[in-house]
Amino acid sequence: MAPSALPITEILVVADCWQAEPESEATIDRAIAAAAEFVTADVGDSELAIMLTDDTGIRTLNRNWRGIDKPTNVLSFPALQPRGPREEDDAPRMLGDIAIAYETARKEADEEQKPFDHHLSHLAVHGFLHLIGHDHEKDQEAETMESLEREILSQLGIPDPYAERS
Repeated sequence: MAPSALPITEILVVADCWQAEPESEATIDRAIAAAAEFVTADVGDSELAIMLTDDTGIRTLNRNWRGIDKPTNVLSFPALQPRGPREEDDAPRMLGDIAIAYETARKEADEEQKPFDHHLSHLAVHGFLHLIGHDHEKDQEAETMESLEREILSQLGIPDPYAERS
């Protein structure tokens, strides 16, 4: 079996509030596919999991893993990568996990007057880029990551999420 150029994406809906956005899973699938096709990292024959949670769930994750006791919009947990060469019969390698909180994402989309699916796409792309090693702790890293996000989202017909709103 030939390796896939796109990662396998498993989406787990663990909070009922996501029922308000029935197209969320399809939106995320499109965003991850666009990101995977755009980046130069080898993400073929890999997989990632995305958990659609609520503010309570993401607050617990944020507190336990980052020591920050408040909800946030998205968290990424990159997986450790094996050091040895891949064998033909190896299972797909894990890129990691992403968690997205509905209430925070919805509030941000509303405050920024953006369609929810555009904001959700941005959060999925942002989380994916973290899984493959991008960060925004330093100014240059942030510029690189934001530029990638803009380019990937433009492939989906989504306006620049960092543009100033008038």
